[in-house]
Amino acid sequence: MTTRLLRTLLAALPLCTLALLPGREAAAQQPWPGTQTPAIGAEDELSPRQMQAPPAVQPGPRRPRPAQAAPAARVPAASGAIAPTARAQATRGAPTSIVCNGVFGKDSTHLKLAMAFEARNITFTEVDGPDGSKLNASVVYPHDPKRRLEVLWNNDAARSGTSLIVIGGQSQWAAPKGLKIGMAIAALEKANGKPFKLSGLDQPNGGSVVDWDGGALDSLPGGCKVGVRLAPDPKAPETARGGAGGKEFLSNDAALKPAKLGIAEIILGY
Repeated sequence: MTTRLLRTLLAALPLCTLALLPGREAAAQQPWPGTQTPAIGAEDELSPRQMQAPPAVQPGPRRPRPAQAAPAARVPAASGAIAPTARAQATRGAPTSIVCNGVFGKDSTHLKLAMAFEARNITFTEVDGPDGSKLNASVVYPHDPKRRLEVLWNNDAARSGTSLIVIGGQSQWAAPKGLKIGMAIAALEKANGKPFKLSGLDQPNGGSVVDWDGGALDSLPGGCKVGVRLAPDPKAPETARGGAGGKEFLSNDAALKPAKLGIAEIILGY
């Protein structure tokens, strides 16, 4: 990931800090969660690497911070702090979607995720960050590429305070307004209610939205912001995929049509 691409996404979300997290290869699928919630155990302990002292940084993508292992405890069967829809979706296998409250709200925690999706389906680990860096995140369904979701925290030690929620790769999670991986640029423009600005299309990972231009995606219920990375269709001609260059475009510019741009990554941030 280039520094230029990171800057363009940061410009798109002035009230939050986002980091482009490239997709990772996923392993074999795990079964859907059951109805009982097991205790959080050794799989939630932090590695020695995660206990290293952090560099001094401004609010933004979380670098590894000192942390202490969470004490073993049984997760309650229910809690009023958990959005009922999140547990229901995880249990019945319905398509999952994100709203900027409840288990995905600004005040969420790793424990709330474990209560909603079962501790065995959550792991706290390192994920890829910008420019080859590593970031700590709670990963939902880490071995299932279609249900994988990464949640980064403002407080790594407590695993609390949602910073970023990342949908990438083959994940079928839906963001607010129905945004999903693979959505065409025309559909994204329709969800916004008007054309938007994007740039960085000359970068290897594609371009990103730099301004929703006051559209519906500029402000979401719950106070989160959405950033989107767009990539050309792999089947598009090479000349079309690289012809846009590094200029800034409106989403309805005719010069973008041959590339058949679609959503490659969605990042929600607080």
